[in-house]
Amino acid sequence: MTESTEQIEPEKAEETGKGAFSASAIPQEELARMTDDIISALKTVYDPEIPADIYELGLIYKIDIEDDRSVKIEMTLTAPGCPVAGEMPGWVQNAVSSVEGVSNVEVDMVFDPPWTPDRMSEEAQVALGWY
Repeated sequence: MTESTEQIEPEKAEETGKGAFSASAIPQEELARMTDDIISALKTVYDPEIPADIYELGLIYKIDIEDDRSVKIEMTLTAPGCPVAGEMPGWVQNAVSSVEGVSNVEVDMVFDPPWTPDRMSEEAQVALGWY
């Protein structure tokens, strides 16, 4: 079974029913810790042209934690022609690979749905002066 989060703050995952930790072979406490640590790792990766991390920018569309502790991430870029498009998946893979308990990381770049500023968190909007 897969645990999945879709751009949700960890503390809201149980409230919304998304990212529910029920049908996994990984103990709930470990799954919650891994989810928090993966999100923290993602927040260390910044778009070099925008002073905000990729998680707060809403560039992470999906995080799946498999029973074998492999992690699959779907992400996008602010624009398909982003100059770091070839490098960003590697940065994400390196950051998430450092999380304790993660066995493997696969990063898929997707452009559907296209990213819009509406996906940004309030924190990112404040950092950019858009709030």
